Amino acid sequence: MTPRRQLWPFAALSASYFAHIGFFNPYLPLWLQDMGLSLLTISVLTAVQATTRLFAPYAWGAISDRTGERVKLLRIGAGVAFATACLLFWDWGPVGLGLVLLLMFSHTSAMMPMSEAAMAHLVSRGGAFDTKRYGRVRLWGSMGFLVTVFAAGAWFEAFGMQHFPAWTVLTLGAVLLSVWWMPDLKETIHHTDEHAPVWPVLRQKPVFWFFTSTFFHVLSHIGVYVFFSLYLDSLGYSKTMIGLLWAVSVAVEIVWFFTQSRWLPRMPLTAWLVLCSAVMVLRMLMTATWADVLWVLLLAQTLHAITFATHHTACIALISQHFSGRLRGRGQALYTVIAYGFPGVLGALLGGLISERWGLQSVFVLSVLTSVVATMAAFKVWRLHEPV
Repeated sequence: MTPRRQLWPFAALSASYFAHIGFFNPYLPLWLQDMGLSLLTISVLTAVQATTRLFAPYAWGAISDRTGERVKLLRIGAGVAFATACLLFWDWGPVGLGLVLLLMFSHTSAMMPMSEAAMAHLVSRGGAFDTKRYGRVRLWGSMGFLVTVFAAGAWFEAFGMQHFPAWTVLTLGAVLLSVWWMPDLKETIHHTDEHAPVWPVLRQKPVFWFFTSTFFHVLSHIGVYVFFSLYLDSLGYSKTMIGLLWAVSVAVEIVWFFTQSRWLPRMPLTAWLVLCSAVMVLRMLMTATWADVLWVLLLAQTLHAITFATHHTACIALISQHFSGRLRGRGQALYTVIAYGFPGVLGALLGGLISERWGLQSVFVLSVLTSVVATMAAFKVWRLHEPV
């Protein structure tokens, strides 16, 4: 059994990292808007994070697979990200700010894949992924997100968006402290599979359709990640209420992570993928159509427990099954690249273009369509895994 003390540092990293994400991602568009930037410029700058996910996670993952030094690499990434965040106090203009964000995200975007790979190694026994232990660690990330998304919303409502850089530095400082608390574990390198290629795994039909499903599922989520705060702001919601609505989605996420070991065994993981994407269709439809009705929007936000938390755990478990041993780091990195990198860039840029032409609501209408595609691809995954 994995000693609990080995998992506490991972819980601390999850809490601090997602505490950073909890304020940064929801309020970055509002900070950029407060600087007087156009909607298209905002979408380009928010797409920088997704752009780094196209190359940084796989590069860091490949290095970690070859060396086994995941913790040392996490410390380097956290240190550079913290130092770069300090540059946000200066006015660099849109281009300069984009370069600062590029450097910062190049080091933060690979932190969770490496952490997930290291933690998957700890919570897996005999090839089985322990969803209970994973959920109990991962829920600390949700709690960190919950605290900062609500607290930052209230803070920015009271004092304005000018304190955004200070929040960035403080939260990344907490990340830096947490990675230095982690045990300096090094996975044993087996020379027989040290250079094991990932292409044969990617060519397998279940893996191909799995990544297709996650691509369109997360693409549907990009409307929430990038444009949700701007959408609510345009509808007249206060920053405090925006933070509360984000907090609702994370609160139900915490409940799911805590209890998921009770529910996940009731269906195959691939069946959960189908359910998650089908629920995403409903959530995006409610957000696109009735966002001005508070109780409907609250109900839509509670579906985050299925569309994100359940989907995330199912994906991590399936990745651990398909990419084991020395492929683990690259498998988690590929998940980040394909499921978050490409959808993030495409969603942010395309969303910026169509929202300038047809309004922010159009982003969520498009998300309904992409979630339908995700559901069909997930159904294909389920059929390939289950006997006919």
